Amino acid sequence: MIELKNVTRRFGEAIAVDNINLTVETGEVCVLVGSSGCGKSTTLRMINRLLPHSAGEILVDGESVTAMNPDQLRLNMGYVIQGTGLFPHWTVARNIAMVPQLLKWPRDRIEARVRELMTLLDLDPATHAHKYPQQLSGGQAQRVGVARALAADPNILLMDEPFGALDAITRENLQLEMLRIQRQVCKTTVFVTHDIDEALRLATRIAVMDQGRIIQHDTPENILRRPASAFVESLVGKQDRGLKLMSLRPVRELMVRHPEPRPGTPGEDGLHEDDSLRLALSVMLWRDRPEVAVLDDQGQEVGVITRERLLQGGI
Repeated sequence: MIELKNVTRRFGEAIAVDNINLTVETGEVCVLVGSSGCGKSTTLRMINRLLPHSAGEILVDGESVTAMNPDQLRLNMGYVIQGTGLFPHWTVARNIAMVPQLLKWPRDRIEARVRELMTLLDLDPATHAHKYPQQLSGGQAQRVGVARALAADPNILLMDEPFGALDAITRENLQLEMLRIQRQVCKTTVFVTHDIDEALRLATRIAVMDQGRIIQHDTPENILRRPASAFVESLVGKQDRGLKLMSLRPVRELMVRHPEPRPGTPGEDGLHEDDSLRLALSVMLWRDRPEVAVLDDQGQEVGVITRERLLQGGI
């Protein structure tokens, strides 16, 4: 879907991106991660030509971006930034409808798409469609920004530290929303962050950048298990990599499944199959229990996860 070949970006004599090669497959979430000033946002902005590249070649679906009309290129890519970039004098519905309107979609189709996306992002259309951005919480405004990026159903989604300005709880909730939405719409996504935990949670593959270069491009698990350099090792953490590995694996991998669902214990919250092994271990330690029930969406117990199995197979 996206390919960067020997791409360099210079600002005068300074080299912001230094001869990088990167391929992002269709339907993949590629997260660019690294410290401030490493070139990750510059790389993202070269894909939709908000910044021109100084050397090399950038291909989208096999076609060079320099051969495309830049406005048309950007209309076919969703773009989400930190702080949302919403128009303050436009309602939520109008902000979301911006690109479909530019593409001259019929009014009925636009209205249906706005309702669909607001529902997908847990924003009640009846309550929020006619509000203005300043009437929203930070998390709600960021959801509107994501909805606007998805409005014309683009194949590619570019996200530049979209959750960086949010509090920890809102950020985690939106990360979970992104995972849920990605399972449904399966967009090819390039996501920029400086937070390695966010990268590990969201990525199909991670590109670690330092001083304008890609140091390692691999799956989250391989980056944790086999960091390519001391810099990557320091980024992912030397002492807690085992816990980070457990956060990548769901409870369903190690749970002991019951032959038939059983009634759950009233008043007790259990784990779900999609919860991480790291969360399972935390719950066991907090409750001082050797095992915890695994529940389905109806609250029935479908199995258990034991501390013994978790410690034997967790990493």
